[in-house]
Amino acid sequence: GRRRREAAEEEVEETPQEKKLRLAKQYLEELRQLGDLSPGCWHPGEVGVLCWGAPVPGKGSWAAQLILLFLQVQPPDPARIRVLRGHQLPVTCLVISPDDRFIFSASKDGSLIKCKWEVDSGKRLCVVPGGKKGTEERHMGHASHVLCMAISSDSKYLATGDRNKLIMIWDAATCKRLHIFTGHRDAVSGLSFRKGTHQLYSASHDRCVKVWDVAENAYVETLFGHQDIITGLDSLSRECCVTAGGRDGTVRLWKIPEESQLVFSGHQGSIDCIQLINEEHMVSGADDGSLALWGLTKKKPLALARLAHGEQEAQGLQQPYWISAVAALRNSDLLATGSHSGTVKLWKCGEGFRKLEHLLDIPLVGFVNSLKFSAAGDFLVAGIGQEHRLGRWWRIKEAKNSICIIPLKQKTTASSPESPGSS
Repeated sequence: GRRRREAAEEEVEETPQEKKLRLAKQYLEELRQLGDLSPGCWHPGEVGVLCWGAPVPGKGSWAAQLILLFLQVQPPDPARIRVLRGHQLPVTCLVISPDDRFIFSASKDGSLIKCKWEVDSGKRLCVVPGGKKGTEERHMGHASHVLCMAISSDSKYLATGDRNKLIMIWDAATCKRLHIFTGHRDAVSGLSFRKGTHQLYSASHDRCVKVWDVAENAYVETLFGHQDIITGLDSLSRECCVTAGGRDGTVRLWKIPEESQLVFSGHQGSIDCIQLINEEHMVSGADDGSLALWGLTKKKPLALARLAHGEQEAQGLQQPYWISAVAALRNSDLLATGSHSGTVKLWKCGEGFRKLEHLLDIPLVGFVNSLKFSAAGDFLVAGIGQEHRLGRWWRIKEAKNSICIIPLKQKTTASSPESPGSS
């Protein structure tokens, strides 16, 4: 009886998101058979981005409201990868502004290059220098390693968290510091704004998640549950967030209004990074080299890629390359992972988010401590360091502490390019 219950729990059911994707592909195939799409316009191996749009004129089925865009991702020319230099120590975190015009980054040197590194020109627009520990009130910047950052969806606020337990709130347009949140009892390791709001979620090595109202400069509540340091956090539009629990071996979904949590397990090592793909799926990476794809209704991974970046020889033993960063192109099936293996890898979520398929490798030397796709999906940004963002287990001397902008060649097609409301 117990085995039957466990088997039933592990059974993967089709989620609404998977149903949308299946119906969209089915509808696209019907259009091709009717002659509405030219042969070769799409094939199952391409990376699909699911978007909502207005009904297509002349198509009676409700499925016509699904417009499926396809990105033909090809290996980028290494000569076209742009490298932005400015940080003296390893880059630990970065974000891209929602309009894809600016990159904000931070590092172990304590300085916040709120530089709006301008994406088009690569210019550094401003630098906020750090100070000595205990001088945060007198200096604008952080006085310790900055570990995480987040930007609000209206580009009004930027939040940064450091090893000294502080969260700083900045005006993203002027680079002026607006407020400092205190309350965590250890390093702040994850930050995320709830999409469409100024509600901020923070995670810490003190094992708790805190909720803040940035517009009101107010603390809201604290959530407890993890048994080890929290190493990453992410959120989207719903009033919830997901966290990676380090060596407690769990990923957790926090439902803020209910003050409840769902616990997911599947990695064998420390879970170091996490990101939501859409409102129903997420991806995480661990120091055992595994990459896990999750559905928010299942306690076990829908797909697991072991040794995703291969193995290295360390002290006469074969050790997996740690997964140090993950990124997802929102509401698509395209993923990216980083390690210190010398490559960034691109992946596709296949078979309705039940399979991880390796697409291609992008050569990059150093620890990939942060990865972010642009909102439009036309470039990927990597934060590179000679060391891991959380420690100094290894040092790669030949690496450059830098930000790399990786162009993604793509060809976009749609079943109805002129339909209003498409995205």
